[in-house]
Order: sequence, then C-alpha cells, then structure tokens
Amino acid sequence: MAMASSTSSLTCSYQSCNLKSDFLGKKNGIQVTVVPITRVGCLRKTVECKESRIGKHPIEVPSNVTLTLEGQFLKVKGPLGELSRSYPREVKLERLESGHVKVSKAVETRRANQMHGLFRTLTDNMVVGVSKGFEKKLQLIGVGYRAMLENRDLVLNLGFSHPVRMPIPDGLQVKVDENTRITISGYDKCTIGEFAAAVRKWRPPEPYKGKGIKYADEIVRRKEGKAGKKK
Repeated sequence: MAMASSTSSLTCSYQSCNLKSDFLGKKNGIQVTVVPITRVGCLRKTVECKESRIGKHPIEVPSNVTLTLEGQFLKVKGPLGELSRSYPREVKLERLESGHVKVSKAVETRRANQMHGLFRTLTDNMVVGVSKGFEKKLQLIGVGYRAMLENRDLVLNLGFSHPVRMPIPDGLQVKVDENTRITISGYDKCTIGEFAAAVRKWRPPEPYKGKGIKYADEIVRRKEGKAGKKK
C-alpha cells in the first residue's frame, strides 16, 4: 500500500507539473513542450594545418655554393667548407628553375607542419655557413678571469684550483682579445653554438655582481643584494 501511494503521488506530481506548464503556456501565449533528453554528444571540428610562414620562403643559393640533392640527402659545398644533412620523409626538397631551393611538406600532418619551418631554417644555415660563415662572441667578467690559446686548446682561468683546458673542435676558429673576449667562428652554426655553450657552462654569469662568462649580446638580470641595517 505504501509503494502504491508513493507511485500515485509521483504520477500526480508529474501530471500537475505538466498541467501547470500547459496553463502557464496558454496564459502567456507560448507553447510549452516537454522533450526528454536521451543522449548528449559533441561535434569535433577538423582543423587544417596552415603553411609555415618561414618554411614557405625559398632559399637563395649564391653562385659560389654547390648543392647536390639525392632524394632526402642534401650536400652543400662552398668556399668555407662542406655540410650535409638527411631529411625526414615528412618534408621534401626541390630545386627551382630560378636556382632557389624550396622546402615543402610531403604530407599534411602535425609533425610535418612542425618540421617545415625547422628544416627550412637548417637548410638556410647550411647555405649561409659555407658561403659567409657564423661567429659567436663571449666575454669574461671577473677579477683574475682570463683566457688564452695554446695550440688547438682554449685555456680558461676562472678561479678554480686548476685552469680549464678545452680542445677546439675541427672546423672552428677561436680568437682571444685582451684576455677576456673570445670569438668563435666557423661554417657550422650548430657546432659553434654547442662549443660556446660548453665554454659558458664552466662559469655562468651570477646575478649579483655579474661575474662569469656571458655572451656579448646577453643581458644579465641583476639582483639587489641584502641591504645593511638602517641606522
């Protein structure tokens, strides 16, 4: 009896709700309909990958640079040296009639879109490197910090109990001016950056007095030391 009464009360309440809705709808001149919700879903929109703003520009090849393209393998030779690189299948290279080199996507995927601009920049660095070259400058700041060259070694005095000796990689030239300014030059931009980062790693610039090894164009954010007690 208890269950029958509860069921009947629920039915009455549901019917009264519908009657109330119909009454309000008729009163306000609005038709009210009750539609049960059976399933909730979402639509997924397909987004097309846009072409890279950097990757779509062709690469100009100087007259003193020779390019050899064999499938996904590129070899670049110039007056300063020779570089080569293998390219993934997501990108393709082609030589235009104007003599320029164009890097484009072979497939329309997210990975190909990410590699498009990257390998265009790497290819341009190869062409510029063998024709003009790159350089990176470092500066030593600190009392007693000195640098010197001994044959093919860069010797650094950085306040340790012993001097730091670093062999210079093949293809790089290192010049030291005033014992505190180091210039690293060559035709491979990646090798230059790696060697410069290895030199800087021995004594990165600290933020209070700025002592250490920093890039010539680097801005070191300085911190204010502890202030003395006010009198």
